[in-house]
Amino acid sequence: MGIRLEIHPQNPQPRFIQQAVQVLEQGGVIIYPTDTVYALGCDIQNKKALERVCQIKGIDPDKALFSCICPDLKTVSEFAIHIGDGVFKMMRRACPGPYTFILEASKNIPKHFQSRRKTVGVRIVDHEITLALVRALGRPILTTSLPLGAGEDYPTDPEDIFETFGKRVDLVVDGGLGGNATSTILDCSRGDHDIEIVREGLGSLDIL
Repeated sequence: MGIRLEIHPQNPQPRFIQQAVQVLEQGGVIIYPTDTVYALGCDIQNKKALERVCQIKGIDPDKALFSCICPDLKTVSEFAIHIGDGVFKMMRRACPGPYTFILEASKNIPKHFQSRRKTVGVRIVDHEITLALVRALGRPILTTSLPLGAGEDYPTDPEDIFETFGKRVDLVVDGGLGGNATSTILDCSRGDHDIEIVREGLGSLDIL
């Protein structure tokens, strides 16, 4: 049985952040709030933890298309390559925010995390808890939304989330009520002049 850890959404307590990071470093799977919905996450370098996330989501690890959370654009440039000037400027306007950018993966992305197209989804989330977690960990965190609940809605109440998933994860970070809208996904892997809108979500398309 995992634990539920209440962390202040605007001013995350460092000792609680460190407790959550310790779970990630030990190969644990956590649930945590983002600027969109509550998400499942683990250290992207841990293949077994990623496989556990796939089990919870009910998807084949070979077909999984997960994204990773970075703390800033400098970190993104370590895990993605061939980012055009136009895409970079767009990301600078949009981040942090409710966007996922699909980019060409660098060799720093573990092979078990890459898609067959050798791309990676990247997020810089506008949420203090999430940013504190990824900064303290020192490397990206896998992120994927929780499975849809009854009525095809994402679960938003951390107490309900803990009741549903507490036995399947190591930690539920309680940052208060979550959202129910997903990120906007933009495929920028083909360069500045061929950006594809994969999914329109919370992020405005005005950045294009």
